[in-house]
Amino acid sequence: MITEVKHLYGKQVHILNDHYLSSMLARLCHPQTHQPVINELVEFLYTDLIRVVLNNEFPAVKTKTPTRMTQKHTKSFLEAEVLDTNQRSVSVNLARAGTFPSHVCYNALNYILNPELVRQDHVTAARTVDDKNKVTGTTLGGSKIGGDVENSIVIFPDPMGATGGTLVSALDFYKKSVKGKARKFIALHLIITPEYLSRLTKVHPDLIIYAVRLDRGLSSDEILKTIPGERWAEERGLDDHDYIVPGGGGFGEILNNSYV
Repeated sequence: MITEVKHLYGKQVHILNDHYLSSMLARLCHPQTHQPVINELVEFLYTDLIRVVLNNEFPAVKTKTPTRMTQKHTKSFLEAEVLDTNQRSVSVNLARAGTFPSHVCYNALNYILNPELVRQDHVTAARTVDDKNKVTGTTLGGSKIGGDVENSIVIFPDPMGATGGTLVSALDFYKKSVKGKARKFIALHLIITPEYLSRLTKVHPDLIIYAVRLDRGLSSDEILKTIPGERWAEERGLDDHDYIVPGGGGFGEILNNSYV
């Protein structure tokens, strides 16, 4: 069982109430945290986040397997409930902020599942902005898709769920252009905003969302005293340039030391 923040955004949204992950994320967002510590913290966070998702969203089976002691005690086998290694899975690298998180999740999936049924896809996504630097949408610049998604659990490890534009575009692409019907679509975020949740739950209500933290720091003091989602329309987590507040800056920038 996982402990979650109480909210009214819907049952498909999971905001973790985890002191370990919250501590790691607070350090990651601190202005004095730089590379190479940034990558180390992101690896810690996504290693634990994919564990949470595996435990709660992937199928399990009962097994009976030998151990090193079975040769001596021939009637003794390990009987346990474990993850079904035959579950197909896809980790989607949403370049550029999602590149390293996707690698961490892809690596974990290869160790715990049948590697022949695990793959990593690559999608290049970029914000589009107007002359006032206001986000107007997302463009997909290219992709490398390794096959169909029939009965696959497709995960999107993307650190920041800000406006939701990237996830909307990626999900549109997978549902319309990639063959097969996925078993589940799951987003793995470090930080999300009320604006992101409002958009995704309307446009793609089947998306399952996991996040370490919800940021609504530009809401009024009155709103901040309410249960998240209680007065959803009045919650605000994005500034005028669609950066998350309190947030941690642009993760695509800090992960790559590339401020363009």
